[in-house]
Amino acid sequence: MNNAPLDTDRPNSLIIAPQWIGDAVMTEPLLRRLHARGERLTVGALPWVAPVYRAMPQVAEVIEFPFAHGGLQFRERRAIAKRVEGRFETAYVLPNSLKSALLPFLASIPRRVGYFGEARVGLLTHRLKNPKSKPPMVAFYSALSGESGFDADRPQLKFSDQDISAALARQGLPVSGYYVFAPGAEFGPAKRWPAKHFAELAASLDLPVLLLGSGKEAELCDEIVLLSNTANNAKCLSLAGKTSLTEALCLIAASRACISNDSGLMHVAAALGVRQVAIFGSSSPLHTPPLSDQASVLWLKNDASYQSPLDCAPCFERICPLGHTRCLNDISAQRVRDLL
Repeated sequence: MNNAPLDTDRPNSLIIAPQWIGDAVMTEPLLRRLHARGERLTVGALPWVAPVYRAMPQVAEVIEFPFAHGGLQFRERRAIAKRVEGRFETAYVLPNSLKSALLPFLASIPRRVGYFGEARVGLLTHRLKNPKSKPPMVAFYSALSGESGFDADRPQLKFSDQDISAALARQGLPVSGYYVFAPGAEFGPAKRWPAKHFAELAASLDLPVLLLGSGKEAELCDEIVLLSNTANNAKCLSLAGKTSLTEALCLIAASRACISNDSGLMHVAAALGVRQVAIFGSSSPLHTPPLSDQASVLWLKNDASYQSPLDCAPCFERICPLGHTRCLNDISAQRVRDLL
C-alpha cells in the first residue's frame, strides 16, 4: 500500500470498489465524472479487481485490500482504516454490503456516500435509495456522483502499447491475429453458452483462438480445446488460469474479436472497444449490456423469429429452473459466426 501524502490542491476521495471484474468496469464512468470535477481518486480494491482500475487513467492510486470472500474481517479493515485516516475528504462506497462501508467509517472520512444497503444507515453520511427495478448498472454507479444524465456513459479502459506488446510477445501472436473466447460466467451455468457450441465456432474460424478465464474455468476451457481440435484440427489454446489479469486484458485489447457470455470479460472487451459478440441467457442486456458500438448482442428473448417465445427469460437464475436452458442451447455457432 502506498501511503501517498494528502493532495492539498484537490479534494482526495477514496473509492471502495466492487468485488467483481464486470462491476469494476462499469464503475469507470463514475470515476471519470469525479476526476473531471477535480477529485483525486484512490481506489481500494481486492487483488483480482485491482488491475482493472490500473487501466483507468483517472485513478491516481490503487490500494489492494487483503480481504477474502466472506467474513467481516474487522481487524484487517480497522488496520487499513488507521493507515489512511486523515487522507480523504470523501469516500464512495460502491458495494451495498455492510462490511464495505466499515473501512471509511473507521477511518473517520467526513463524507461517506453510498446506497442504503444492508443495515448501514449509521456508517454512511449520504445515502441513495436502492432502485426497485434492475436499472442499467453503469447508471446505478454513476448516480453516486450526485449528477444526472447517464444515458451516454460508456466505460473506457486503456492499456499502454508496451503492456500489449509484451503480452503478445509472450504468446507469439500479432495484433488482430487471433480471436478470444471467454466461455466462463462466475454466476452459473444458466449464463454459459454450451462448450460444444464454442468448440464448433472455434473449428470454423480461420485464425487461432485463445480461451481466457480464471483457474476455475480451466476444465471448461480444456473441454472446448479438446472438442474443437477433434472437430477440425483447430488452433485453439486455453490460457485459463495461466495469465495474470493484466495480461489477459491486454490479449483481449489486441484481438480480432471477443466472443463471450454475459461476464466480466464481456465488459472488459466493450470498454476496450474490441469487436465482440455477447451471448445472453438467463440474464438481460437491458441490465448489464456491453456498452460499445463494436458489440453485437445475441439474446433469444428479444428475437421475434424464435419460437416458441422465451416467456421464462430473463429468470436471473444460476441453473435453468425448467431444465432446458433453451435461451443458450438454441443459439447456434453459425449464428455467432455470422456476426464476426
